[in-house]
This record gives sequence, structure tokens and C-alpha cells, in this order.
Amino acid sequence: MPFQKVQPEKLSTSVVRQIELLILRGVLRPGERLPAERELSERLGVSRPSLRDAVAELQERGLLTTRPGAGIYVADVLGSAFSPALIRLFATHDEAVFDYIAFRRDMEGLAAERAARLASDTDLKVIDTVFRKMEAAHAKRNPADEARLDADFHLAIIEASHNVIMLHMMRSMYQLLREGVFYNRATMFKQRTTRSELLDQHRAINDALQARDAEGARNAVTAHLNYVERSLSDYRKAQHNEQIARQRFEHERNR
Repeated sequence: MPFQKVQPEKLSTSVVRQIELLILRGVLRPGERLPAERELSERLGVSRPSLRDAVAELQERGLLTTRPGAGIYVADVLGSAFSPALIRLFATHDEAVFDYIAFRRDMEGLAAERAARLASDTDLKVIDTVFRKMEAAHAKRNPADEARLDADFHLAIIEASHNVIMLHMMRSMYQLLREGVFYNRATMFKQRTTRSELLDQHRAINDALQARDAEGARNAVTAHLNYVERSLSDYRKAQHNEQIARQRFEHERNR
């Protein structure tokens, strides 16, 4: 008969599995500090030696890292998504910018549609809370906060879609966005893009999600990213036209 005696699972193995799932599901984020050893062992209900065994195993797997005198952190597992050479390539070619927007439009449209159908009520509260923070930052005219909350809003939608592959893939993409590799809000503002228009677009996305309108949420995301694409395209064209105008001006001045 194909039966074997059931072996009791080590406590450290249970701890490893729990922390792995928290990282996989995006609850624990790259760079996040774990509680101190004593507090964490109490929360998990295990001895400190069992916790140390679990941490050591997770370090071997590249999921946790220890910083001397600072504690235990979730490893920057997103940092390996793109090589430094590829990041530099992205940053120096406009083609990558517009391909990035097209990719986001497809992925985030799908995520918004899934979130409208599959998100829990708490997921939707998270999205709405981030949007309310966006409104507050808009009133204060703080560009750094607005940019950070913009990314957080879109990531909250990805999280609410409950697809862990999409979650980690898009987090790595948004890290590059935060670092200004693809574009930034300031670039769009130079082309008469108003902060109010961007806020209204996010409001439309949030409203559709709160109403669990899957088609409306997807359409709102698509409209928003179409707007971003047009704004950046217009900015690139304006730069090109200005370069030509300066050449004409120099030529005319020296005739």
C-alpha cells in the first residue's frame, strides 16, 4: 500500500511557510523590516531558536537579509527584475517609454477589471483610502507626495486583483517608474497637463471600482494611460520642434 507514516512538521518549517506566503502575497514588501526577534517569536508562538532556524533558511533562499545592528529585512527581491544595463537602455530610448505605457495599459486594465470582480470590501477600502490621500496631497501641492501616491494607487489595484505573478511583476515595473527611469509627472506638466485632470482620472477609476463596474474600471484605466501617452508624445514633439526653432534662430541671427 502506498501509505507512509505522517511526520510531524518542525516549527521552523511552519514559520518558513508563513513568511514565504506573506512575501508571495505582497503583504511583506521588499525592504520591509521584520519585528525584533523576541516580538516576532511571540507573535508566531514559537521559541526563539525555532525562529532563528527559520530565518536562516529564508536567508539561504534569498528572501530575508540581516543588516548588522539594524535587524532582519525582506530582501530586495525586485531588484533583480532588470539588469542595470537594461535599465540604462530603457532610460535612453523613447521607444521603451511608450512600450512601457502600452504594457501598463494592458496589464492595469486587466487588473482593474479583476479587482472590480474579485476584490474584497477591504481591498476596495484600501484603494479608496489611497485616493483620499491623493486628494489631500493635491490640495497641498506636494509633487513628491503626489507621485508616490499615484504609484501606490495603481499598485493597490494590482494587489486587489489577487494575482501574485502580476503583483510582483508590476511592483518591479513601478520601482523603475518611481526612480524616473521611464517618465515623471513633471515632464507631463510641461505640456499643459494639469494636476486636476490627472486627479479626476484617478477619481473615475476609483469610482468605477467602488461600484464594482468591471468594464467601467478598465475603460477608466485605459483613458488615463491614453492621456499619459498623448501628453508625453506631445512633450517629445515640442522638444523636437524647439530644437529646430533654435537652429533657425541661430541661423537667422548670424546672417
